Amino acid sequence: MVKRSKGLRSKSRHILRKKPRDRGVIPITRALQQFEEGDYVNIVIDSSIHKGMPHIRFHGQTGKIEGKQGNSYIVGITDGKKNKSLIIKPEHLRRVK
Repeated sequence: MVKRSKGLRSKSRHILRKKPRDRGVIPITRALQQFEEGDYVNIVIDSSIHKGMPHIRFHGQTGKIEGKQGNSYIVGITDGKKNKSLIIKPEHLRRVK
């Protein structure tokens, strides 16, 4: 028997699937959006962009921008009782309204 792969995108068939209308090239404004420290953002993974993608377990969570690192942002979240910092590209972030 072959051992099953347990990579970063395993068990993500339905979560990372795009709807037919959302397929294709993403708007450039999503990659160029700016955030300030203290802004609250939702982590919504865009599966067509692999670079700067957080782990699937953080999809749908809300965090706070703690800083900037290159083109990416450092997002602080609480995972249970632990505080975690994630480095995420802006394509995977949406501002909380």
